[in-house]
Amino acid sequence: MEKAWWKEAVVYQIYPRSFMDSNGDGIGDLNGITSRLDYLKELGIDVIWLSPVYQSPNDDNGYDISDYQAIMQEFGTMEDFDKMIEGIHARGMRLVMDLVVNHTSDEHAWFLESRKSKDNPYRDYYIWREGKDGQAPNNWGSYFSGSAWQHDDATDMYYLHLFSKKQPDLNWENPKVREEVFSMMNWWCAEKGIDGFRMDVINLISKQPGLPDGPKAPKELYGYANCANGPRVHEFLKEMNQKVLSKYELITVGEAPGVTVEEAKRYAGFDEKELNMVFQFEHVGLDGGEYGKWTDKRVPLTEFKKVMSKWQTELDGQAWNSLYLGNHDQPRSISRFGDDSPEYREVCAKMLATCLHMMQGTPYVYQGEEFGMTNVPFDDISEVRDIESINAYREMSEAGLISREDMLRFICLKGRDNARTPVQWDDSENAGFTTGTPWIKVNPNYKQINAKAALEDKNSIFYYYQKLIALRKEEPVMVYGHYALLEPDHESLYVYTRSLDEQKLLVICNFTKEPAGYEVPAEFAGAQILIGNYQRDKVEGTIELKPYEAIVLKK
Repeated sequence: MEKAWWKEAVVYQIYPRSFMDSNGDGIGDLNGITSRLDYLKELGIDVIWLSPVYQSPNDDNGYDISDYQAIMQEFGTMEDFDKMIEGIHARGMRLVMDLVVNHTSDEHAWFLESRKSKDNPYRDYYIWREGKDGQAPNNWGSYFSGSAWQHDDATDMYYLHLFSKKQPDLNWENPKVREEVFSMMNWWCAEKGIDGFRMDVINLISKQPGLPDGPKAPKELYGYANCANGPRVHEFLKEMNQKVLSKYELITVGEAPGVTVEEAKRYAGFDEKELNMVFQFEHVGLDGGEYGKWTDKRVPLTEFKKVMSKWQTELDGQAWNSLYLGNHDQPRSISRFGDDSPEYREVCAKMLATCLHMMQGTPYVYQGEEFGMTNVPFDDISEVRDIESINAYREMSEAGLISREDMLRFICLKGRDNARTPVQWDDSENAGFTTGTPWIKVNPNYKQINAKAALEDKNSIFYYYQKLIALRKEEPVMVYGHYALLEPDHESLYVYTRSLDEQKLLVICNFTKEPAGYEVPAEFAGAQILIGNYQRDKVEGTIELKPYEAIVLKK
C-alpha cells in the first residue's frame, strides 16, 4: 500500500465556539485556540480540524456562511487567524478548514441578489422552483424538520434548503457556482496556507434531475434518495480535485451521510482522484429507532463489530477509512458507546480509544475526548442551543409522538449539544473556559473531569491517548496493516488482528463491566504487551479480562 502522511496522521477536531474563550465574552475564539496549541502539541496530534469560523449569522452555529473569506467577529479577526495558523505550523502541526458548500447563509451576498428577481444574474446560483397548487414543489423534507422548501414572497417562488430555511442550497449544476467555490478554496490554500478541507455533507451537492418526489413521506426520507450521491457528484469532485486539491499537499475528508462502502470507494478510491477519505455514518446509526436518533437504544456490540469490520475489510487496499466515535454532531463517545460512571469512565475511555486507534484509517479525536468528557444533564429545554434538537423537541411533542419528558431525556443522550458544551480546562469557575457567561451551560462534572487534572495524573486518559498517538509513529502495522475480525458473535469482546509482513497485532477489548474470559491464540504466546489500560506482566493462555479492559499484543 502506498504510504502518505495523511494516513499516518492523527486529527484533532476543534469546535471553536466551545474550545477556549480569550476575551471573556463567553464564546470560544481564535486567540483562545492559539493559547492552547502547546497542549495539543503535547498530546501529539498532527492535524487540527477547525469547525467553521467564517462570517455567519449563526443560525446553525457557523454552518450557515455569509462570507467565505471573512472571520466571524465573535471568533476574532483575519489577523488572529494568521497568528493562529503561524503558531500551528511553527509546532509542526497542520490545519484543516471546514468547507461548507452544499449551501450558504440566506444572508450571503449571492443569495441576497438571487432572491431580488427571477432574472437576476445570481438567480441560478440557488435552486428555485414554482410551487404546485399552492404547495411546495415536491415532498422533500429538511434534515432539521419540516419541508425542505421555503416560499419567498418577493418572486412568489420556493427555494430549496436541505437544512435550515436560512441555509439555501447552492446550485452546483451552474458552472459559475463551481468556479466561485474553487476560487475561494484556492485562496485559502495559496494565500492562507491551510493544509486541507473537511467537506460538510459533500455528497449532497448533486440532486436528481427534475427534483422528483421521494418514495416516502419527507419526515421519514429526509432527502437521502434524491440528494445523496447524485448523478454528477463524482464529476464535480473530480473537477474540484483538478482545479484545487491536486495543486497542494492536502488532507481531504468528505462528510457523506448515507454513503455505502461501494460509493466510498468512488469518493476516496486511491485511483479516483477525488478525496482522501469520507466520514461514513453507519456505525453511529446503530442506536436509532422509529423516530430516528431520538431513542434510548444502545449500540449492540455484535452489530457495531459487523459494521466496523465491513468498512475495514472492504476498503482495504482500495480506499482509506476515517476513524471516529465522536464529533460536533454526535453525543460524547464515552456516554454513548461505553460507561461514563465515575467507577469505569477512565478505563472505558481508554478501551474505546484503543479499539478505534488500532484500526486501519486516520483517527479523529474530538475536543475533550482525550480526557473523558461526558454527556450533559440538561435540566430544561431552555438550556439547549442546538437547532436540530429544539426543532425535534417541538415537533415530536406537539405531534404527540414522544412526551416532552422523554424528548428531553433523549436529547441528553443523543443531542448535538452534548459535544458542544465548553471544554473543561480546570476546576475553576466555568471550567476555565471563560471569565464571562458561557454561551451554553458547562457540564457540572468539570470539578472532577478536566484537562488540568488529567495532566497531573500520569495514568490519565490524556497520557494514554498520547501513547496511542506516539505508537502510530513507531508501528507501521498500526497504520498499514490488514484487519481481521475474530469472535464475531461474542457479545462482550471485540477482538481483531492487524497484519503487515512479519508483524502482527492482537487487539482485545472488553465492552462490558463484567469480566470476560478469552483464550489467547497460541501464535501470540509470549507476545509483547504493546499497550493496555490495566497493569499486566504477560498475557497467554486463557485470560480473564477485567471490566472494560483493552490489551494489544505484538508478536
